[in-house]
Parts: sequence; structure tokens; C-alpha cells
Amino acid sequence: MTIQKRYGKLIGASLGPGDPELITRRAWSALQSGARWLYPVKKAEESSYALSIVERGGIAIPTDAVELVFPMTRDAEILAKAWARAAQQTVELLGEGRDLVFLVEGDASTFATFGHLARVVRELVPEVDVETIPGVSSFAAAAATTGVTLAEEDETFAVIPAAYGVDVINHLLDEFDTLALLKVKPLVDEVLDLLEQRDLLTTSVFIEKVGSPDERIVRDIASLKGEKVNYLSLMLVQNPKRIRGELRRGCRKRKEAVEVSAMVVN
Repeated sequence: MTIQKRYGKLIGASLGPGDPELITRRAWSALQSGARWLYPVKKAEESSYALSIVERGGIAIPTDAVELVFPMTRDAEILAKAWARAAQQTVELLGEGRDLVFLVEGDASTFATFGHLARVVRELVPEVDVETIPGVSSFAAAAATTGVTLAEEDETFAVIPAAYGVDVINHLLDEFDTLALLKVKPLVDEVLDLLEQRDLLTTSVFIEKVGSPDERIVRDIASLKGEKVNYLSLMLVQNPKRIRGELRRGCRKRKEAVEVSAMVVN
């Protein structure tokens, strides 16, 4: 008789962007459920930002917590090898039958490592059960701490990595009332030049490491010109002069049905 191997569950626990008080009760429970911890690092034996959020929350780090290395590089070959290695390591640990909880800064479904890891793990072992615990995103926390309203009523809102470049950002400023520009570090000066040209410097704000002890908010964003900022930084840009198109109110199908009925009666 063949005994089927029992795999543990892979849990992505969103921790929020930096303030441990933003960890949800569900994620908090997962951290203390007895599941083995996995946490991401950029280099072997380097500090983990996700792990530091939990540490500030007062939860003791288990002695058997395991780091997974996800290098910060654009080299496709290096990345592929690192992802394969991390996924294989995760599968081997799941094969011990114990649940694993992967620590995710921000929200696990938004520009996070967890989604890709879970996908590769499932490709290797389709029967693995995966749970994603939602959390507070960096841009939501940034909006709250700066008093920026991301969208009201019929306003539009977009979230994009700034790496798409100023041409794309310039186009989207005409399509959306508010933009959250993530990972602005490499393009700060270019973005500032664009916002100055569009006269949007005063309706934009820069936030670095939101929710952490090193949080920094800059409202005079022109002062950032030439400055090297942290990787964990973003801008919230609002365009109050955007010309909006006409909105279609109500239910179109219902309106059309009424019009057809009226024609039949007549």
C-alpha cells in the first residue's frame, strides 16, 4: 500500500509596511500557531525587514526560523536559480508535514515575493495548500499617515512602480486623480522634473519607510533633488486639474429595456 506524503500548509502572513500595530489579528495568530517561520533576505545572513517588524511587535523569533535568499538583481539567470533554490527549500520543509508561515512586509498580494514563491511551490507540488493573509499596503499606510485621500466618490487611483518611467507617469497623470509611485529611488530627479513641469509639486508627498522608526515624510518634495533616498520609498501624487470624462450612471441594461418596452407600447 502506498502512503501519500502529507505536506504542511504554506501561509503568506502580511505584516504591514513597518508598524507592528498594523499586523492583523489573523497574521498575529499565524505567527504564534506553531508553524515554522520563513523570512526573506537579500543576501545570506543579512537582516530581514519583515523579520524586524515582528521583532518590534514583541514576538520572540523562533530558533528554527529559516531565511530564504531573494537577491536584488536584474540578472535573469541569477534570479531563476535563486527562486528555484528557495522554492525547493520550501517544498522540502513542507514535506516534513509542518505548516510554514512566510513573513511578508506590506500586503502579500501586492508587489510581494510571496505570490511568486507560492506559484513555483505549487508547480513543484500541486497538492500543497496555500493561504494568503491580507494586510496593510505601503501606499494605504502612507496615505493615512500623511492625510492624503487616495480616492473620493468617482475619483480614480492607480498604483505603479516608478520604474515604468516618466513618459508613462506623465500619461497616467491625465488618466487618474491620484498616483502611488512605488520604488521611486532610481527616478527621483526625473519624477521631480516632471511634477515641476506639470505644476504638481505642491500636491505631492514623499514617504520613506512608512510605519517604521525611520519613517520620513517630505512635503517639500523639490528639496529631494539630488538626494539618494531609501529603497522603501514612494510618492503620492494628486492631479486636481485632471479633466474627467462623462460618467455613465445607473444600470445601462435596465434603461435600454425600459426604452424598448416604451417603443413596443407605442
